[in-house]
Amino acid sequence: MNIAVILEMAASAGDRPVVTEGGRSLSATELRRLAHHAADRFRDRSAVLYLGPNHLAHPVALFGAALAGIPFVPLNYRLGADQLTGLIGRHPGAEVLRPADLDALLAPPGETEWQPAPGDRDAIAVVLYTSGTTAAPKAALLRHRHLLAYVFNTQDFGSAEAGDASLVALPPYHVAGLMSLLTNLYAGRRVVHQPAFDPVGWLATVRDEGVTHAMVVPTMLARITAELGDGQAGTPTLRSLAYGGARCPRPVVERALRQFPDTGFVNAYGLTETASSICVLGPEDHWQALVSEVPAVRARLGSVGRPLPGVEIEIRDEDGKALGPGETGLVFLRGEQISGEYEGGGGPDPDNWFATRDRGCLDADGYLFIEGRADDTIIRGGENIAPAEIEDVLLRYPGVREAAVLGLPDPEWGQRLVAVLVGKGDPEEIRSFARQRLRSSKTPDLVVFRAELPRTSTGKLLRRTLVAELEEAADA
Repeated sequence: MNIAVILEMAASAGDRPVVTEGGRSLSATELRRLAHHAADRFRDRSAVLYLGPNHLAHPVALFGAALAGIPFVPLNYRLGADQLTGLIGRHPGAEVLRPADLDALLAPPGETEWQPAPGDRDAIAVVLYTSGTTAAPKAALLRHRHLLAYVFNTQDFGSAEAGDASLVALPPYHVAGLMSLLTNLYAGRRVVHQPAFDPVGWLATVRDEGVTHAMVVPTMLARITAELGDGQAGTPTLRSLAYGGARCPRPVVERALRQFPDTGFVNAYGLTETASSICVLGPEDHWQALVSEVPAVRARLGSVGRPLPGVEIEIRDEDGKALGPGETGLVFLRGEQISGEYEGGGGPDPDNWFATRDRGCLDADGYLFIEGRADDTIIRGGENIAPAEIEDVLLRYPGVREAAVLGLPDPEWGQRLVAVLVGKGDPEEIRSFARQRLRSSKTPDLVVFRAELPRTSTGKLLRRTLVAELEEAADA
């Protein structure tokens, strides 16, 4: 069994529109027919490399590759020519689909050889390149069994209500964009693609298409809330809005909850290597945290929730010893959907535990709190400092829109705290603002402003890039 079974099941449930983009739609049977035609075309290829944005051809190529029994490899089409050429060169014999090639996949097929999906659940389904925020991008290998485990453990087939639609604005090379297609198709929701995100267009699409579910990354949510300002969204059909892919500042979440009062919010935490989400903080958790007077409950708004069915979480210290509730360490995961496997080697340990390289802790009720990547931790005077705590405080200062806290070398303290902000304000006033809310050891030693922060195309902060730029400026 491979992921093509999801398409076969959707087509067997009735001929309804399943994916929409740019005013065009494909029904389940049309998508099935085009995918089988594409599989004929891909038969002698080693893989399918997809270099385009969200497009109706994306699910055709994905399921065509699955039916042909070869990996689907969506690449970041925003990369420079040299980078793309290098990645393409790593997949000799592959079918390369560029933007100019996509409409051809939607041409009405002639005679098509119908073929059953290959039955090898252990074959590689998708190759995704990690974002590379703390190291060079690596090719993560997701097998059919990983993707199917996530879909089957989180969704009931055909459980969606008639007319449900899910807006996907994440690019095809993001694991959440890929898995949104599979889970919504399986559940019975129509997938509405937005090829290029902008907040005005996103809000208009939600209203025009009657979108009931959506998924965004934190930078998207921040831009949406900024666009709405003090007003409310006016999106009566939107029942569920999930956010994830990076840490979302608490002020942004609180603002969004006020702007979308009739929408259930879901914070989803996962990695490329885990076939999407492994923890979720559900709508009820959000509202309880917002109104509760119990500190432990209010704190949950800063968590990523509890693990999904079939996922185990363990927090360990640097020596590999398991830690108890409230103790911060390295996050390890285990479960059917978790790959942790890379091209060229590397993967889970012999007991199938995957080291995420994230730092976090579990509270007494099993809620997971993520401090950030282990490489992001600042060590100042022997104290481990998580940038996230300081960044959330700085974002509450009027005029500050974005914040990044970094550690730069210091001969006395080992590292000094530098806050890089987008917005406006007096640096000394901002330091005083932080000192009143944090102990002095967590007050930034230096506050600087920039027009923007370096980020990946999906909104993750490129801390290494920012540190290198600041160190270069200091040397100059």
